[in-house]
Amino acid sequence: MMTKKELSVRAIKNGTVIDHIPATHLFKVISILGLDKITDQITFGTNLKSKQQGHKAIIKVAKKYFADEDINKIALVAPFAKLNIIEDYQVVEKKVVEIPEQIVGIAKCFNPKCITNNENMTTRFSLVEKSPLALKCQYCEKITNEAHLEVL
Repeated sequence: MMTKKELSVRAIKNGTVIDHIPATHLFKVISILGLDKITDQITFGTNLKSKQQGHKAIIKVAKKYFADEDINKIALVAPFAKLNIIEDYQVVEKKVVEIPEQIVGIAKCFNPKCITNNENMTTRFSLVEKSPLALKCQYCEKITNEAHLEVL
């Protein structure tokens, strides 16, 4: 018996597809990447069925390719996200997001007394644990976990 495969979200000709975003983090990813400010077509779907996650979200951004710094930001809130680079409706490259060992200028320290929250300086964290997420501030040495994570 053959089953018909149907796209839940329409294909794009050129751009980036960000797949396997936790459904609850869709709008966080849109905000982090500044997608609310771009003028090219953006298509997104949420609460789509996923074998691995139960429910997932997907974002398709026409004519847009992301820098590694942006990909690192995605990894903090969607650690299992996959990026597909699309050219002429075909996937030409697949990228798996990876939380970097050093997180610079992406996340905010949750410690209100940390110098990074009181002086104009770039935050720096070391990755302690990927799951559950734990980042150690290189200035005050406090551990920021997923519950306290604030992406800049």
